[in-house]
Amino acid sequence: MNRHEIAGLIVSRLDAQAAAIASQYAAGGHFIVDDLLPEDLARQIHASFPDPAAMMLRKSLRELKYVTSQMDRCPPLLDDIVFAFQDPRVVAAIARATGLAALEPDEKLYAGGVSLMAPGHYLHPHIDNSHDMDRARYRVLNLLYYVSPDWKAEEGGNLELWPQGVRGEPLTIHSKFNRLVVIATHRTSWHSVSPVRAARNRTCVSNYYFSKVPPEGEDYFHVTSFRGRPGQPVRDLLLRADAALRALARKIRPSGVARTRHYYKR
Repeated sequence: MNRHEIAGLIVSRLDAQAAAIASQYAAGGHFIVDDLLPEDLARQIHASFPDPAAMMLRKSLRELKYVTSQMDRCPPLLDDIVFAFQDPRVVAAIARATGLAALEPDEKLYAGGVSLMAPGHYLHPHIDNSHDMDRARYRVLNLLYYVSPDWKAEEGGNLELWPQGVRGEPLTIHSKFNRLVVIATHRTSWHSVSPVRAARNRTCVSNYYFSKVPPEGEDYFHVTSFRGRPGQPVRDLLLRADAALRALARKIRPSGVARTRHYYKR
């Protein structure tokens, strides 16, 4: 099955859930679609994930996970599922559901592609960089498709949304097998991933959609900014200082700041 066919399956599922999707997004800035693809296809996608040794390990106070956006080095099915989400039909269906204007996928896969979280891996509360790699478009949606078979909520590795900020209580979204979660990304869309407690890996396919139209109606810019979890005051202080220093460096020398290695280098 190629990416065009996979995109057709995704559109059919999105259209079937269109009313529920629109209602969810209007109420909370995110939506969930379960059983996105036929189960056997979702299992094949999971089986196509590369060995962690072939991926880039992102390891810091901010996060711990394996990622890759080099889809040409992955099995064809993994390349197809990533880019199926960039099919114009899929983009149009999600635009209808969210009401967001002029959505554009990102063929460079800036911070997108696939991720693998091994036992003990985590992602601290953060807001994503406001723009694409060239600072030409606003980052407006994060698409996360989970493909770890039989993944249980108690195994961790779950998406957490912080609608009241990191001092509030998170909304936990189970990273359930064959589940698509789409969340808004803007100045206050704090989110994280809980530590993986299982003795196996959690796998995810991710894409971002961008737009030249600011989602909140006015121009803004920020770097990816992390915070500590409640009860981690020292880590929180260090992460806030880290974000402030990176923002200052970007302001002083916008063209002199090293770019991330996490994008598709064709």
